[in-house]
Amino acid sequence: MRAVVTRVAGASVTIAGNVNGRIGRGFLVLLGVGPNDTEETADRLAEKICNLRVFEDENGKMNLNLEQAGGALLVVSQFTLYADTSSRRPGFTGAAKPDAAIPLYERFMAHCRERGFDVQHGEFGADMQVDSRNDGPVTILFDTERPL
Repeated sequence: MRAVVTRVAGASVTIAGNVNGRIGRGFLVLLGVGPNDTEETADRLAEKICNLRVFEDENGKMNLNLEQAGGALLVVSQFTLYADTSSRRPGFTGAAKPDAAIPLYERFMAHCRERGFDVQHGEFGADMQVDSRNDGPVTILFDTERPL
């Protein structure tokens, strides 16, 4: 799995003119699923992101995790994170097919909910408009093919 995680002051996702998900402080997670990903991969990445200490403490140091900061998650499926950019027109055959990707996308969100977080989301495969107020900015890249 690949994820682009941005610390936000607020974020929303709109589909066909309707707001589908909105959060205040927290993480905007653009999440891509690869063909070799498993439920274990989804759970491991969810744990890593939920425990990521990038929110400022009382001393202005990035020392607090999502729970300590009282944050939420907005998760948006993003198969384009698996783009092959070796030519001018990217190819996306490196991304998992929807029948494999959707359950893992949902598993990732379920794991975060089980941890007690408010998890808002987009709609897999939909044309979405994503708005965010980046905080910092702080943006972290995750790729489960590399050691987490």
